[in-house]
Order: sequence, then C-alpha cells, then structure tokens
Amino acid sequence: MCSGTGSVSLLTAGTDLQFRNVSSWVADGTFRADGTITLLRGHKTVLVDTGGPWDRDFLQVTLKERGLEPKDIDVVVGTHGHSDHIGNLSLFSSAVMIVGYDISEGDTYRPTQLAEGQPYVIDEHVSVVPTPGHTGQDVSVQVKGTSAGLVLVAGDLFECCSDEDSWRDVSLNPAVQELSRQEALCTADLIIPGHGLPFRVFRD
Repeated sequence: MCSGTGSVSLLTAGTDLQFRNVSSWVADGTFRADGTITLLRGHKTVLVDTGGPWDRDFLQVTLKERGLEPKDIDVVVGTHGHSDHIGNLSLFSSAVMIVGYDISEGDTYRPTQLAEGQPYVIDEHVSVVPTPGHTGQDVSVQVKGTSAGLVLVAGDLFECCSDEDSWRDVSLNPAVQELSRQEALCTADLIIPGHGLPFRVFRD
C-alpha cells in the first residue's frame, strides 16, 4: 500500500494456531504463535513489531532484501510486550523504541500522553494510538493518506480477521478491548491484525 509519501509493507502475516486450528492445541493448553511484522517507509522508517526471537534471521534477511540494515530503522513500535511481537528489539539499538506506552532512546525515556489516551505523532502521516485491552498498554499505529485509506497496524487488538469472540480468551480486559476494537472499526479502512492477513473494514 502506498501513501503520498511512503509505503506500508507486510513483512510477515504471522500465525496463531490457537485461532486457526483448535486441533493444534496441546492437552496442557499450549499453542504456537508468531506475530505480524510491518514496515512503514515515509518521512521516517518505522518497524511495527519485530516478531519472536525465532524470526531474527528472517527479519534481517527481509530487511536486507529491501535495502535496509537494522541501523536504518528510525522507530520501532512494539504493540505490546509479548515475545512474539517484541522478540528482536535488540537488533535496533539506534532506533527510538515505543513499546506499549513507553518511549525511549537508548536508556532515556521520553514523556508520553499515551496513558491519558493521547496519540504519539511520529510524522504527519503516522501516529501511535493507545488501544488497550489485550494487555494494559497496547498500542496500534495509524497510517493516514494511503491508497487503501486509513491503515491501522493493530497488534493483537485484532488477532486475525475472523477472531470473532475468540479474542476474549486471551484478553486481559475484554470490556476495554471491545471499546478499542469498536473505535478502530469506526476509523480504519484497512486493519493489519497481530496474527494474519490485512482485512478491509466495510461501513454503511
């Protein structure tokens, strides 16, 4: 997807076998998951979620195929603190890090209004917005002005396009997450979920 000043590229759609195939569950409740990784190129180069530590080689190769090294990433956004989403933060030590409501450069933390419900603006087209519920400090990334309209890189606000009510089983606060989901569905034209392919939002 292209915007007036850049692009949105899904590097991997991720998987979450808990939501795709109940037969993949092990008797003790374990399941496999791998988070979506999204690259935004514009005024700044932004990586949204880094996958799990097992994705390290894939991530480096995929960035290199696009002419990028980890040092070329300006901002890394971890939509929340689960290992399948932030498992490779250490690759990007020169980037501004936004993980949940925390924003840091190296060991210096910046003030933020995310906890008060305010967005954090990266540039005129890209903002980080609070979307709590799955965990207490989830964020999503809004990209305005793309050929698909407003794109929301949503982390696990939406597990996948067909998560229906199953997302509630892994939600810290389903009532709060429901509010975040409804707001997203009212504003976004295209949603990139935490574990699956992008899906369009159709409104009357």
